[in-house]
Amino acid sequence: MEFRTAIPLQISDFHLAHTDKMMILGSCFAENIGLMLKESGFQVSLNPFGVLYNPASVGTALHRLLQNQPFRKEELVEHDCFYHSFSHHSSFSGTDPKSTLEKINTAFNQAVVDLKDATCLIITFGTSWVYTLPSTDQIVANCHKMPEEYFLRRRLTVNEIEYFYIELLEMLLQAKPDLKVLFTVSPIRHMKDGVHENTLSKSTLHLAIEGLCESFDHVFYFPSYELLMDDLRDYRFYAEDMVHPSAIAQRYIWNYFSDTCFTKSTKEIVRQVQQIRKAMEHKPFHPEDEAYKRFAKKNIAILELLAIKAPEIDLNEERHFFEQILE
Repeated sequence: MEFRTAIPLQISDFHLAHTDKMMILGSCFAENIGLMLKESGFQVSLNPFGVLYNPASVGTALHRLLQNQPFRKEELVEHDCFYHSFSHHSSFSGTDPKSTLEKINTAFNQAVVDLKDATCLIITFGTSWVYTLPSTDQIVANCHKMPEEYFLRRRLTVNEIEYFYIELLEMLLQAKPDLKVLFTVSPIRHMKDGVHENTLSKSTLHLAIEGLCESFDHVFYFPSYELLMDDLRDYRFYAEDMVHPSAIAQRYIWNYFSDTCFTKSTKEIVRQVQQIRKAMEHKPFHPEDEAYKRFAKKNIAILELLAIKAPEIDLNEERHFFEQILE
């Protein structure tokens, strides 16, 4: 008997190769996938505004990058001796307004270039609940632990999300007709919103993404939400907070992602890159031993073959690591 609801593998026209240049934005789950792609040798620009949870903030970030509008000092807000941006995660906050703005715009300017070069955009929505500033009706990306009475809380509608992203995707695809766009819904539950409210929120996101996939040929959906909630469906696949996926669950979703989005040749390159990086973690008992030098030479040979097969992968750091062993 099968004691789980296995989700059949969905092979689509959406494929990734190491020649792709990706921009990934969104929630914590976007961070997980983005880091795994980086570790596998892919070219990734990951969350240049920090972790963003709601569709409005992600879309506004992309729109601003398209318009190339850097941030101004007047857009920073001060609270409890820290300067924040309502368009960024608190990881960009700082005690000095000048250095905070510099950090924000350094990441922004690089992201403008990365978006122009991108062949693939991966977006993860976390919640459709948003907080707005009553004075301007601005939807904030992060409340930065400010008092709740500073904001109004509401849920975005399916139509709001669709309308905003149809216009945004039309702009993106007009500038980059071959751009591939992949949407996911984060399987991480926002329990602070409430159990029922979280269900309404995730349903809203699913319906909006479905509408976008039906409207555009180059827009796809990846079932990360279903893989955790319906396939694994067991608290042993969650971290200690019972909300975030465990390392095993993240690896399971990554493997499904690989099978869905990578060709056989791409998966082989990923395997070799990961093998090299695992070898770098090896701690020898006797670093001066001849066997360890043979180990280094073997990995340098693998790197040389990889450089021929996938010259777009930057493996200089890995090569330097093993060459140092031979010095």
